[in-house]
Amino acid sequence: MNQVPALQIKNVDKSFADQRVLLGITLDIPAGEIVALLGPSGCGKSTLLSIIAGIERQDRGEILWMGNSLDDIPPHQRKFGLMFQDNVLFPHLDVFENVAFGLKMSAMDTGLIQEKVAEALRLVGLAGLEKRNVNSLSGGEQQRVALARSLAPRPRLLMLDEPLGALDRALRERLLDDLHAILHDISQTVIYVTHDQEEAFAIADRIILMKEGKIEQIGRPEDIYRRPETLFTARFLGMTNLIPGNAIVEEGDYIAATPVGKIPISKPLQGPVTILIRPDSARLDGHAGLMLEGKLVEKTFRGNLCQVKVSIRETELTFIFLSNLEIAEVGEKILLSINPEQGIIAYTGTLDPSSAGIE
Repeated sequence: MNQVPALQIKNVDKSFADQRVLLGITLDIPAGEIVALLGPSGCGKSTLLSIIAGIERQDRGEILWMGNSLDDIPPHQRKFGLMFQDNVLFPHLDVFENVAFGLKMSAMDTGLIQEKVAEALRLVGLAGLEKRNVNSLSGGEQQRVALARSLAPRPRLLMLDEPLGALDRALRERLLDDLHAILHDISQTVIYVTHDQEEAFAIADRIILMKEGKIEQIGRPEDIYRRPETLFTARFLGMTNLIPGNAIVEEGDYIAATPVGKIPISKPLQGPVTILIRPDSARLDGHAGLMLEGKLVEKTFRGNLCQVKVSIRETELTFIFLSNLEIAEVGEKILLSINPEQGIIAYTGTLDPSSAGIE
């Protein structure tokens, strides 16, 4: 017998005035899964989170927890935790009192409060700092206190809305690794809202990519990155090697005629198409199926990676290689080989930048 998902979202719609913000959102989240709601600003991520939390009410559809409707359950009775980017701490309270605040509001036994606070601080790596003034903590430590405050009641569902957005990149990356480990160790069910794909890839077991109030693609981080199903997904993930073409059948094979030459495609398409050549798909050994020759116009060292721009018949494409490889110098010819099955994706229609929907 199939297990009932922890959270079920069924055909949820939401509008504000005349603007439709969510359109037919349907989603199941199993217990213990970390899901990232990913998408540009204004796509409906935070509105969906507010509906799940009970702060907003959907116009249509249903929210269920373990098969039971939440529609008539007020926010404080849902036993969900919610942490925002600006999850402000109480400056006049020490670390312990900040974490214990919600527990005391629920009239919990003092001994149990001490146990829960101690466990939450241990989880976030702040054991022993109970009496510290929160104003003396670093930005990363303050975010850990806010996380401990959210975890202390052991919510059935933890919702994080851009929780690391105010931190610098290096600190954010360190906290992401820790956060991923903490949440998995306690099998916490999580919805993590972000507009940053690298954050989503680092934290999530599964990604829900949204666009204009709808779900654009669902999948594991590696699957979404390797096989973006739509042009929007490809562009949102920063893939710029998008080439217009015309799909035809040639000697029984599907081919796209493009400005860089004929490119084999796996889909049975005909007519206008857009071809994506993945930036990490090229090799320099000449052992893959499609050969492209061009001139190296730019080379950028990025630690263990090297990004290059190649001009092929006046079309510039960007590729990424390991920096320990021997790569041509700027101005020289470069021969690239690409496995069409792994590195090329064809989309119906041509790219319209004005309707890409990416901010």
